[in-house]
Amino acid sequence: MQENKIKVACFGELLWDIFPNNKRRIGGAPFNVAYHLFKMGMDATMLSAIGRDDLGAEVLDKLNAWKMTTKGLQIHESYPTSTVIAHMDENNDAHYDIVENVAWDFIEKTVANQNIVDRADALVFGTLSTRNQVSRDTLFDLLELSKYNVFDINLRDPFYDVNTIKDLLYKTDLAKFNKAELRMMLDFMGKAYSSEKDSIRYLQDTFNLQEVIISKGSKGALYARGDNFYLYPTVPVVIKDTVGSGDSFLAGFLSKRLEQGTTAEQTMQHAVTLGAFITAKEGACPEYTLNEFLDFRDQHKVTALDFTDI
Repeated sequence: MQENKIKVACFGELLWDIFPNNKRRIGGAPFNVAYHLFKMGMDATMLSAIGRDDLGAEVLDKLNAWKMTTKGLQIHESYPTSTVIAHMDENNDAHYDIVENVAWDFIEKTVANQNIVDRADALVFGTLSTRNQVSRDTLFDLLELSKYNVFDINLRDPFYDVNTIKDLLYKTDLAKFNKAELRMMLDFMGKAYSSEKDSIRYLQDTFNLQEVIISKGSKGALYARGDNFYLYPTVPVVIKDTVGSGDSFLAGFLSKRLEQGTTAEQTMQHAVTLGAFITAKEGACPEYTLNEFLDFRDQHKVTALDFTDI
């Protein structure tokens, strides 16, 4: 049965978010995607590295408790398990100190992770994992083996390089930006912003990108596939926590996009409702069952918005 599941590899940061009350939450954008893909019934493998330390042992315990595979994790003797220190400002907004020289900065190229990507239906990655040469080189090697490359841009200042982003986009099949990242990308390219549709077409033409997603926060999400555009609204919920909502959206999207015979409309319906479902819960990786989500999705039908220009 396992062999029939859709297989997705997620490459990059796996970490603990440390909050002011010393509460810890497991996270990292590609890990959040892997978690929700697993919850959707996919065979999701996280390709990352942890330290041989107490926090690394907690990662393994957490994944084993969830029954998620750990076969893609490397254990480093010299580098610690990643932590991100969260600071709250006077408006109770979180700001993050992403500690450097941690285990996932040094993900090594191995026969094991090459085989995982070679057998996978998709490879998900972001920008942050390229801040160190070791993980960057490994990622570019794995991109050559992947059937379908999914780039969640996810810019974290100061940990990105414009030329690296361009090099990654040339190897990408599906790219996901938020509104700010779309404008930043156009600035990087020296291109004036006119509209989202024109901007997407420019990126499609420049990088030979077939598919682009623009997450628009409270205004929903836009999916472009070739010349077809699909704009979907958010599902109204009482927001508990927006951390990881974009990651759950992407997981919901991929879990349908990679199925045979699903339409773009079905894919977007699944994506926006999973994003809303997680936003109504606390944390990026809350406990839930697939049936709980499917009940929520069936009760919150959304339809595409009409538009002439975006």
